[in-house]
Amino acid sequence: MISIREKIGYGLGDTASNLVFQMVINFMMFFYTDVYGLSAAAVGTLMLVVRLFDGVTDPIMGGVADRTKTRWGSYRPYLLITSIPYAILAVMTFTTPDLSDNGKLVYAYITYALLMTAYTAVNVPYSALGGVLTSNNKERTSIQSYRFALAMSGGALVSAFTMPMVDYFAGPDGDRQMGFQYAMGVFATLAFLCFVFCFFSTKERVQPKIPKNQTFFKDIASFKDNKPFMMLAAASFILLIMTAMRGATTPYYLTYYVGREDLISQFLTAGMLASIAGAVSVNWFSLRFCKVQLVKFGSIMITVTHLALYYLPSSQIELIFAASMIGGFAQMLVVPIVFAMVADTADYGALKTGSTKMAMSYSAHLLVLKFGIALGGAGAGWILAGTGYVANQEQTELALNGIMFTYALGAVITGVVMAVIFQFYTLTDAKMDEVHEELESPKATTN
Repeated sequence: MISIREKIGYGLGDTASNLVFQMVINFMMFFYTDVYGLSAAAVGTLMLVVRLFDGVTDPIMGGVADRTKTRWGSYRPYLLITSIPYAILAVMTFTTPDLSDNGKLVYAYITYALLMTAYTAVNVPYSALGGVLTSNNKERTSIQSYRFALAMSGGALVSAFTMPMVDYFAGPDGDRQMGFQYAMGVFATLAFLCFVFCFFSTKERVQPKIPKNQTFFKDIASFKDNKPFMMLAAASFILLIMTAMRGATTPYYLTYYVGREDLISQFLTAGMLASIAGAVSVNWFSLRFCKVQLVKFGSIMITVTHLALYYLPSSQIELIFAASMIGGFAQMLVVPIVFAMVADTADYGALKTGSTKMAMSYSAHLLVLKFGIALGGAGAGWILAGTGYVANQEQTELALNGIMFTYALGAVITGVVMAVIFQFYTLTDAKMDEVHEELESPKATTN
């Protein structure tokens, strides 16, 4: 059994990640268009191009981490090595330089690309760490439950305090450029401290096995034969498209459709608190139901709640809050389980090939997530631009329809597709018990 202290310590690593990640998801597009001064179309393209660059860095980091051997383990050392540049680059990304429009665009590309590289360098090993704290199926789900409860706690801090801190640091002149820079400085410092605590409070117990003849390219090629991983990757890709689209357009939804920019912090915070409740409840539900069934149930709830958000009139503030919170609760029933399933697919692959590629599995999964975020973020920018969005102006009916599509209707489609995918997913709790029994058997196959 893993102690509560270690589970909390591990979860604080994702608190650190989310203090920056949630700024990127929920405020970066708004920052770039309404504060930094870029067009929505330019921001959409920026987000896509940078994420495509991650297609190179993610698998490399996974292969390197799996093959790292130190007295602290394979994955923990990266929490210390990369946390300082990660924090510095986060501040630089939310800094507005005194440059021409073209110069600012180049600066945005460079800083955002470097930030995502640093995110890869710390988050791939961190994610893999969750798979080597234990091999117990239920404990892995519990660990991910703690992880995402604390991840959403970091997100709640971002949601609750970003705009108040921006306004505070902007000063009497209302300098939001400085406000965002200083607010990110606060979150980046907290992120560094959380990574340090995570390093000192966790222990790697499961040692990854990489045969001497197993090359980096063989690692990648093996995924095509791991059908559960491919299905999980497809579902995660679709989920993160929805998450990025909805996150990017939430400030626009509150500002231009609901007409209550003053509610942005409260709305995001309420959603984060509901997400925390969802993540915490995974522990209770996973002891009583198969995780595959829980994912299907959560997917259906995502569909229902966002369909309600699509049709609710802007005047129904209480119902909008309620639907958003239930949707956030449902999503956080799904996400921790999906991350626990990545370790399941790695163990399933080990049974088939004799090679445990924990970091490579998580890096491939993280790459899929980033591509989903890229397409979702880019799609949000392109849809806003294509429907005529103009920053800081009253929006046309077409522009409002574009906001509503990216905020709500995309999630409806996502929930339906995910429910269908998991109807055919085979690594149930019972199946994983069989897999682990075979892995522990001396007759376990290595071909």
